[in-house]
Amino acid sequence: MWKKCMRTLTVAGLVVASSSLFVSAAGKDVQSQIDGIMGALPKFAVPMREVGDRFQNMYFAAEGGNWALASYMSRYMNKAMNPAKITKPNAYPDWESFYADDFAAVNKAIAAEDLSTFKKEYKAVISSCNSCHSGMGYDFIKVVKLPAPPDKFIEYNLSSKAADVPK
Repeated sequence: MWKKCMRTLTVAGLVVASSSLFVSAAGKDVQSQIDGIMGALPKFAVPMREVGDRFQNMYFAAEGGNWALASYMSRYMNKAMNPAKITKPNAYPDWESFYADDFAAVNKAIAAEDLSTFKKEYKAVISSCNSCHSGMGYDFIKVVKLPAPPDKFIEYNLSSKAADVPK
């Protein structure tokens, strides 16, 4: 028991000592490391690609009665934008406001499992997306409802409840 404890303490000591040396050497160039990490994180374009796919999938899930999948797509569509909290801190509040305000009616329709209201609000969100893109100088990005879902290997016609999504 004593030998095992001493070995553990020795290994822990070596880890701490080597960590200190690494941090000390890295401390000289911490800002450039931070800049490198920031440069590797996606800004808006990459997460928005995921947002677009999930937004389209959501429609086909709702239409197929797979309300849990529609709810799941909405939740993770929003979470896909989390990198922008760090990489675009001045622009992220626009997304946050869009999801909380403009998108709220879509989420309510999903929770109510109301396809008619969902379709109406989904169409309104498309208009809102296009207005936002235009206002930000991205007139060339026009959202349309696709004729088929981007992810073809998901069962959209699976009866489920919006509340079925684990928290």
